[in-house]
Amino acid sequence: MSTPTFADELRARSDEGLSKLFRLRPDLITPIPADMVALASRATSAPSLLRAIEGLNQWEIQVLEAAAASSDPFSVKDLIKITDKAAEKVIEKFIELALFYRDGGHLRLPRALRDLLGSFPAGLGGGSATKVDLKVINQAPPQAKLVLEKLAWGPPRGSISDPKKSGSAVQWLLDNNLLMIVDSQTVELPREVGIFLRGGKVHKKQFIDQPKITGDEKTKKEIDRAAIASISNFLRWVEELANYWSEETPTALQSGGLGVRDLKKLSEHLGMDESCAAFVAEVAYQAGLVVIEPDGKILPTSTFDLWENKESEDKWRDLLSTWKATQRVAGFIGRSDSRNVNALSSELDRSNSPFIRSLTLELIAASKGISPSLESLQAAALWRYPHRRGVSITEEMVKWTVRECEWLGITGGGSLSTFGERFLNGEKSLKVNESLPPIVDHILIQGDNTAIAPGPLTIEVARHLSTFADIESRGGATVYRFNESSIRRGLDHGHTAEEIKSFLATTSKTPVPQPLEYLISDVAKKHGLLRVGFAHSYLRCEEPATISALLNDKRLDHLNLRQIAPQVLISDAQSLETLEELRSFGYFPAIESAQGSVVNAPIRIRAKSRARLQKPISMVTDPSQEILEAAIRTLRTGERVSVKRPTANVPRSTANETMELLQEYIGRGVSLQIGYADTNGGVSLRIIDPLSISYGTLIAKDYATNGITPFKIARITGVTTA
Repeated sequence: MSTPTFADELRARSDEGLSKLFRLRPDLITPIPADMVALASRATSAPSLLRAIEGLNQWEIQVLEAAAASSDPFSVKDLIKITDKAAEKVIEKFIELALFYRDGGHLRLPRALRDLLGSFPAGLGGGSATKVDLKVINQAPPQAKLVLEKLAWGPPRGSISDPKKSGSAVQWLLDNNLLMIVDSQTVELPREVGIFLRGGKVHKKQFIDQPKITGDEKTKKEIDRAAIASISNFLRWVEELANYWSEETPTALQSGGLGVRDLKKLSEHLGMDESCAAFVAEVAYQAGLVVIEPDGKILPTSTFDLWENKESEDKWRDLLSTWKATQRVAGFIGRSDSRNVNALSSELDRSNSPFIRSLTLELIAASKGISPSLESLQAAALWRYPHRRGVSITEEMVKWTVRECEWLGITGGGSLSTFGERFLNGEKSLKVNESLPPIVDHILIQGDNTAIAPGPLTIEVARHLSTFADIESRGGATVYRFNESSIRRGLDHGHTAEEIKSFLATTSKTPVPQPLEYLISDVAKKHGLLRVGFAHSYLRCEEPATISALLNDKRLDHLNLRQIAPQVLISDAQSLETLEELRSFGYFPAIESAQGSVVNAPIRIRAKSRARLQKPISMVTDPSQEILEAAIRTLRTGERVSVKRPTANVPRSTANETMELLQEYIGRGVSLQIGYADTNGGVSLRIIDPLSISYGTLIAKDYATNGITPFKIARITGVTTA
């Protein structure tokens, strides 16, 4: 009796069984194979098998390794014997997944899967070619038992100098078939002996259950209070980042991404550490709110303006949806244990990161009401995703995801918030708008040149204020500070001293202190007295004292300033570099155009290019019921086509009958058999789904090629239903 093939097992499955298989492994019908042989070939290919076993947990992997350590065919009873009674449900799952297939009352493992699991599953060697008497192990000499103990838990191979001159212990083991000779210097412990030495089990410890997640209990009130504060902060960070880069535009490195210096400046501006600033930049970049222009400038896009005018809940949902699906991993930015990876660079992609991120979110959601410890989350994640491709970053990804959830407000104090829970459940209303503090349109100016915003400011007030005030601290209330640098920035952006004073007077609920008015007036008097040109470069000033101060300032020697006229100096440095250096040493220069007028920097700069939203590298979507039905119909029909039939069975009908049948079944999804003559006069049987008729040609899906094919109606010898 011949051994059944994998294709035979698939043919024997019911339509319901095939539907379940395709739901579990949707890649098998992407695209739909022509017949069961093609389906079996795809199901046993390395990429498909890797994708299938990637969804297995640690216990299921152990059962799979135990099956690989068994010889085909093996029984369910035999497999349970070397594992545990709990393996019974796993075996049923593997049959549904087509990782096992039936051979009568026994099971077989596809050869390709054995190859993927390696030559030594669970550290066990190959099967012995001769019969092994395991009882003689109890009679082994002490030295021989030591050799067996060393090889029992793998690796199963050991080196010897020469089998013919080996010591008495090794020789005794060889004589009793307890070791096998691999080559002149290598011996191997047979699989049967290894399992016996392990007490009849394949693994030393069986990880049947997921490790328990532990942590501190949290009340719903304190969780949501912390979460809504994080949501408010994160939305503000994104807005501040885009507005800041509109004013102080960074340039991407030639190698790609945001430079370390620009990241540090951003973190200082936002008032956070660099890892958090890098994450905020990444989320804004992934959501298309900022983009890297062809000339390297990193600027906010027009999408940011649209996003900024949305409700806070919609803003938050947009950012979370992008973050949850992205394959970019912000945690890699600036790691000290590897070469530096820059924010916004192309080196952050990891194809399995969305899976690990979703897994971590699932574990957090299952631990509702507690703040899970990082160690217990990592242990549970490694149990759920134990594969070699993911182990290297799984622990770190869990740590980074937990940290990012806190920044985003999905969690509060480490525990899942009601807002995060609603988002993960796909609810339409997240109740974020109702929980955020109300938006205010005023500030409170203090006597120490600071202003307090008692809540989130309106977009226009916040944008206006940020041009001439620096954020000093954040929280429920935001503290802004006015200083020479911030006032200079406002003047650079085209605001006059009177405009700044007028804005503060109308926006503040408290009077504008006189020292602040003096500060604005003093900076305005100095602003523009010294002008930096674009001609590589020149400086023009109408005050001789300022010219003298520049020439005698030793800190500016590297600029090589030279006087060419009573009011004009020139420098070897670029104009923008000269401008920055002068500002850093306490001067107040302004940019001058070729016509001699002061150039005011635009308040809002936007990118000209459109953002390219990030897409997952490879995602197979769950098939719909219509796709499943079409796939099964295609496979069943393909099987009928693959069976050779004699020419006598080719359908025959008159021309009128042929047209009537074709017209009747067009577009109904019903398969028909047609006889079709080729150019040499040979007639073949074809099974088709008719789609349309045009100009004497039938357009139909041909199950022989699994494609859309035109058929000349004049060559169709007859039609019958399949």
